[in-house]
Amino acid sequence: MEVRLFPNARRPGIGLRPRSEAQRPLLPQHARHCPVLEAGSAAGLLVYPPLEERESYHVTFEGEGRYRFDYSINPTGAKWEPIFSVAFQLPVGGVGAIKEDVTMMVRATPESRETALLMARMFVAVDDLGTPAGAVTLRGAWSFQTPPGWDTIYTPIFNMIERPVAPMLVVRVETDWYPHDSEFRYVLQPGEGITGSNSMPIGQALFVPREKVVLRDVTEEEIAARRTAKEAFFRDKAAIKQKTPYGLEYSPHYFRTSRLQSAGTDPGVELTPEAPPPAPAPTFPAPSATAGSALADPVTMRKVGRNVPCPCGSGIKFKKCHGTA
Repeated sequence: MEVRLFPNARRPGIGLRPRSEAQRPLLPQHARHCPVLEAGSAAGLLVYPPLEERESYHVTFEGEGRYRFDYSINPTGAKWEPIFSVAFQLPVGGVGAIKEDVTMMVRATPESRETALLMARMFVAVDDLGTPAGAVTLRGAWSFQTPPGWDTIYTPIFNMIERPVAPMLVVRVETDWYPHDSEFRYVLQPGEGITGSNSMPIGQALFVPREKVVLRDVTEEEIAARRTAKEAFFRDKAAIKQKTPYGLEYSPHYFRTSRLQSAGTDPGVELTPEAPPPAPAPTFPAPSATAGSALADPVTMRKVGRNVPCPCGSGIKFKKCHGTA
């Protein structure tokens, strides 16, 4: 399935490209050994704001329909310097025009106000402020066009568990015909704010087929087959155990079987540098005190795939562990 990638129409070509990332930085380290958590984190694509590396913004909900947008830059890498601030006041009762006040923190020109308002709309959908109360909609650096019959879902970022996390509304758009910009709507409490930076994702996009789901009852034979498959899975999982250097025991059986299934049953997947071809994971013995020294053997290192768990038992990919050498 091919999804077309469109740059932000208001600020084309600025901001990181969407990408899939399994190992969320805030996922607890011990959870990295749970392959279904890793697979959940890797669902969809992380979407970033249309910002350069040394730009940032902060949106604050002040209550009573008042919002403030602050834009800053860090030209030298040493200190953030505020450039302008835009205060938005929503009309009472939702009827009337939005009041906009611009405050410049640098030398102003006659065009400064218009430029500040234009830039604020590059990052925030001003017309969506306050729907519902406290909501602020952040624009992504890239938008998507799905094939016929597919939709795009804009969601919070999975398995990001650090608090506080602002509530977020999930949006489903028929992007095969509706040219909808990627937008992520958070709902803030009075006094809360949300920050945007070049390397901080603002949401996650998934793609689903627009196809009706029909449910049917299973037969007794299907129930028995499922029970047999479940018993076989847990039997094989128990037979393959590994220990991390700090004593945590886990099984890579789900991870290996999933990669083998993808490699054997999904030949239509387009492989990119960000998504290297899946490879069957080799079978390693449970790591011991000498496991790390075994990796010093160049022959052993050549046999290890870059994207399989490191045989030292750390639980992370070989390329990010001993493979860095």
